[in-house]
Amino acid sequence: MIERGNPVPSVPVKLVDADGTTDSTSDAVLGGGLVVFFSVPGAFTPTCHVNHLPGFIANEAKLRAAGVTRIVCASVNDAHVMKAWAEASGALGKIDFIADGNGELAKALGLDKDFSGGGMGTRFARSAMIIRDGIVDSVFVEDAPGVSGSGAPAILMALETANNT
Repeated sequence: MIERGNPVPSVPVKLVDADGTTDSTSDAVLGGGLVVFFSVPGAFTPTCHVNHLPGFIANEAKLRAAGVTRIVCASVNDAHVMKAWAEASGALGKIDFIADGNGELAKALGLDKDFSGGGMGTRFARSAMIIRDGIVDSVFVEDAPGVSGSGAPAILMALETANNT
């Protein structure tokens, strides 16, 4: 699994943002400035849609005030699903989305998790990272169902701690 001090890997991804959907690479999307990156098992899935993404939408201004230049959500879904989720949630223009359709980024980060028991196959583990200029500063991976350490409030606390040291 990726750790503090590691560079973000370069993997082909689809970027879904306010400008549309484009081919990109993970290091291009996550490599500049102070980035908060969070991953979810699936767009529109109950915990992701009701508990994880909304916290980042609600705290976008606070994250920006803490110096975050980009907020990015990734899931092992296709770009069409990610775009529909971004639009339906009201996140488009606030949060950028990575569609990791084949799970290549999840695997490269060591955050791939087998959800076959629920019929979802290999997906991202629920996690979040703080990335500074392409280098991982902090990694938060949930070890139980739900959102706690990878949610927006926890990331805000980590940013405040980092900014005060």
